[in-house]
Amino acid sequence: MDNFTKIELNNSNLDTYCIRKAIFNALKSNINLFLGHILDTGCGKKPYKKFILENSQVLNYKGLDVENALIYDNLVKPDYTWDDIVMPFDNNSFECAFGTEVLEHCPEPEIVFKEVFRILKPNGVFFFTVPFLWNLHEVPHDEYRYTPFLLERHLKKAGFTNLQIKATGGWHAVMAQILGLWAKRSSLSKNKRKIATLLIKPLIKILLKKDKPGQVKFNEGQMITGLYGTARK
Repeated sequence: MDNFTKIELNNSNLDTYCIRKAIFNALKSNINLFLGHILDTGCGKKPYKKFILENSQVLNYKGLDVENALIYDNLVKPDYTWDDIVMPFDNNSFECAFGTEVLEHCPEPEIVFKEVFRILKPNGVFFFTVPFLWNLHEVPHDEYRYTPFLLERHLKKAGFTNLQIKATGGWHAVMAQILGLWAKRSSLSKNKRKIATLLIKPLIKILLKKDKPGQVKFNEGQMITGLYGTARK
């Protein structure tokens, strides 16, 4: 089942619905920037490949992952692997690149940003998403939670310009996501989990309707679910 681009809230996905929907919305809002040759950095099982090829000007899609990457699907392999030091591509090879929920797993993010910058063509675009509010995952390879300020510093240091960094969700989405994670991933008994799911699902719907991520400002005290954005070479 495609639960990355065809996402409906149900009793089984209260933990992932908020973030998956937000990531897909962010990708859709920037799909007009995707064209030519695109590199999926940290591609996993390439969940957005079909959607991108069918809804953008992308002509060629390549997936890249680290050599020891977690296998999500035995039938889907990366087109290329790398050693977290040098990506196996020449300079100026791609019009665009993207990485969804992968930068938090990079132990040396400066290397990743610089390599993405290197393989992009002049004026090439890099689209990214990162979690801010999320449980520990892929332990022990869960390295970072980025603030918008750290992302901006890394991207500028690598050479990127024209940065656009936005929140995937604000306070209401934060509460919805926390409730979903608690209901599905905390140490509740089976019966309590079932009751929690039934009670929380309607509340999640209400909270997400009230959330206005486009109005989020990165001010003191603000809570966010995650970040997405673009940067130009």
